[in-house]
Amino acid sequence: MTETNTNSRIGEELLSVNNIDLSFGGVKALTDISFNINKGEIRSIIGPNGAGKSSMLNVINGFYQPQVGHVRFKGKDYTPMRPALAAKSGIARTFQNIALFKGMSTLDNIMTGRYLKMHSSFIEQALYIGRAKREELEHREKVEEIIDFLEIEAIRKTPVGRLPYGLQKRVELARALAMEPELLLLDEPMAGMNLEEKEDMSRYIIDVNEQFGTTIALIEHDMGVVMDLSDRVVVLDYGRKLADGSPDEVSSNQDVIDAYLGVSH
Repeated sequence: MTETNTNSRIGEELLSVNNIDLSFGGVKALTDISFNINKGEIRSIIGPNGAGKSSMLNVINGFYQPQVGHVRFKGKDYTPMRPALAAKSGIARTFQNIALFKGMSTLDNIMTGRYLKMHSSFIEQALYIGRAKREELEHREKVEEIIDFLEIEAIRKTPVGRLPYGLQKRVELARALAMEPELLLLDEPMAGMNLEEKEDMSRYIIDVNEQFGTTIALIEHDMGVVMDLSDRVVVLDYGRKLADGSPDEVSSNQDVIDAYLGVSH
């Protein structure tokens, strides 16, 4: 277990999913899934393709509504959870497929993450007067801090559609951080990256967790990354929970080994 797993930053339960069932028509995506995420930890959700990992994140932040079960966040029952409610409550999300405004600059994309924190009226924003002007300066300052933190100063004015894949992933992370979330959901943040890009992203994830105190739920296929970053790991397989524990416990679980090798199927 790495140093990230042994320090005292981890606190009480922040979020729990309880007995979640999710179906699409007659197809079961998730069956009786329960686990929790503690404040300050990096909690990985892993499993073979089709295991239900992204569906689980979509339940947590309200994109999908389960037929059975409920989500608790900060001690409150959020059923049904909705995306806007999740965002306002302190949950931010990145996506497996990059969801950025390709024609907008890096800076403007990140600024969209501050939208829910703006209180000026549409008229004030349109005329750039009163609160709108003050808010613009305040939010721009926060965004510039994130740009410095993620070392993307050189691309701040570049349209994101012109950026290489690895940098687009970093911009998406920056936009999520602009929301100042308590819980950050990362859906395969390193998919399609080369080794150097993965190392950079791993470092940023650790820094976000340690320096900002952000709790992270991470979906990732690279088991080396999972073992290095995670405090705890929950394993899904065909929509069911297969294992839950420390990286060492999960990696030595025979059911998990069989599922990844295809032995049990």
